[in-house]
Amino acid sequence: AGLSAADVEIADWLRKNYSDKTILLAVNKCESPRKRIMQASEFWSLGYTPLPISAVTGTGTGELLDLVCSELKTVEVSEDVKEQEKYVPAIAIVGRPNVGKSSILNALVGEDRTVVSPISGTTRDAIDTTFTAPDGQEFRLIDTAGIRRRAVIATSGSTTEALSVNRAFRAIRRSDVVALVIEALACVTEQDAKIAEQIEKEGKGCVIVVNKWDTIPNKNQQTATYYEQDVREKLRILDWAPIVYSTAMISHSVEKVIVAASTVEKERSRRLGTSILNQVVQEALAFKSPPQTRGGKRGRIYYTTQAAIRPPTFVFFVNDAKLFSETYRRYMEKQLRSDAGFAGTPIRLLWRSRKKMEREGRGAATMNSLVPFQLQRQKKEKSATAATIS
Repeated sequence: AGLSAADVEIADWLRKNYSDKTILLAVNKCESPRKRIMQASEFWSLGYTPLPISAVTGTGTGELLDLVCSELKTVEVSEDVKEQEKYVPAIAIVGRPNVGKSSILNALVGEDRTVVSPISGTTRDAIDTTFTAPDGQEFRLIDTAGIRRRAVIATSGSTTEALSVNRAFRAIRRSDVVALVIEALACVTEQDAKIAEQIEKEGKGCVIVVNKWDTIPNKNQQTATYYEQDVREKLRILDWAPIVYSTAMISHSVEKVIVAASTVEKERSRRLGTSILNQVVQEALAFKSPPQTRGGKRGRIYYTTQAAIRPPTFVFFVNDAKLFSETYRRYMEKQLRSDAGFAGTPIRLLWRSRKKMEREGRGAATMNSLVPFQLQRQKKEKSATAATIS
């Protein structure tokens, strides 16, 4: 339904009568994962930060509850009833069959939780394992069966493996950070690129793990540099993901995976202050302005705000979103990463046109000019009373 006159009236009433209270704005019926931020963005005009939620799917309700609870008064309770749930980020270990995913998990937890053998696709199910990092951070590790090409699965006729592939993609969907494991000798394959696309599509943090690094012969100081260039070239969609080299079978450098994943999760959950964000954007604009179109028009950015985390999502309020080419949008994303960080996580940039906002504003103003039914009835009653008295 969008912003209505009643919404504007209620917001004004709350602002006048409860200015000393914390007011939370929840925008319901935002079911679409990709459009929810845009659907809620028009409610910024009410003067409050809109939180997109869905009562049907439950999306955003947890964050709303956290905001409500954060404003509640603290009540002293005894130690035995003071139990605070910790947020435990989930890390999915995914990759093609036999690249060493289970070996990495076993090396991390210090025990054989999964069957490890040279037979391709030995691990059949996704197994959750709790793990505590050296810094005390707790993680939930998800090991999965290898993801093979669909054509190969169809040829093999393995129903079990087909189900395992589905579980692997579901593991990506329910994870916070994905450890994409590739084999050093094989480097990046077509299937690795497909997995990378799925990770970016789901908006998950990512660490690229180059496993079996010990199998690379005649390594020198330049080997890792050349190898990283090759990985970056073939996995351009994950050019923001850190690369970790490991040898899981002897537990060498495996701890770097968790250290990198912990850093990625922090970046994925980080909020950037509005003033700092707009300073970064203004510096990017000063260095490179949006190009003029053939009609002589040029894009203008009025202000920017971070609307969400996991992944970090930024809304650009501009004169006309069509004036910003895909090339310039990529440039702005690159500058955001360069100046503000967010390594290891995809970021989303949403562009909001002033023309569209003005149309919606005129619609809201027209609606707002209509007196609500209750006020109309009160006026009629007062008029009738005045007429009777006279």
